[in-house]
Amino acid sequence: MIKKTVLTVLLAATVAGSVLAPAGFAQAQEYDRYGDWRDAPRRHHRHHDGNAIIGGVAAGLIGGMIGGAIANGGPVYAAPPPPRCWYESRPVQNEYDDGWHYERMRVCD
Repeated sequence: MIKKTVLTVLLAATVAGSVLAPAGFAQAQEYDRYGDWRDAPRRHHRHHDGNAIIGGVAAGLIGGMIGGAIANGGPVYAAPPPPRCWYESRPVQNEYDDGWHYERMRVCD
């Protein structure tokens, strides 16, 4: 029950996030600071410090651990193995003459 609820909440959050996220426009041209298109190669190269990559990897690892824990469902009860049984001849007392006879009986561990 809890597993279904958590999965439903996560799915709803994912759908809501994708619907509400603003979509940007992809542009193949390069504009200078005045809005004019330039055909010249880029003069400035942005150096990324890697924080976005580290954040993405960390989010993927944490999300994978949470998803794995939800999918695993915790410990599973394993039923004990069935008892080992066999048949033996055992002495049984007679009900009428106080004598004994042997009957084949099922014996289990």
